Amino acid sequence: MALQDKQIQCSDCGTSFTFSAADQEFFQSKGYTNEPKRCAPCRSARKTERGGSTGGFGGGRSSQMYPAVCAACGQNTQVPFQPRGDKPVYCSDCFRKVGSNR
Repeated sequence: MALQDKQIQCSDCGTSFTFSAADQEFFQSKGYTNEPKRCAPCRSARKTERGGSTGGFGGGRSSQMYPAVCAACGQNTQVPFQPRGDKPVYCSDCFRKVGSNR
């Protein structure tokens, strides 16, 4: 059976939004079994509220960067996590080199 656009009422704001056939295909390709409960603006607000990203590394959200010294070359760098001192931290160039040797 061909997918058709559906009208769904947002559980947060109560407005009606369209769950398009293309969106339904995307959900199926990702293995999602539930339909969305929120409209796009409410989903975005919820992600922001929960500190989530919008996808991908950084996802459009500005991440806090932390200063570090590269364990391989000694260069000052910044990383998107708080270094704990129990594991080596690498600059992006050395990280690529170390990662390709695994």
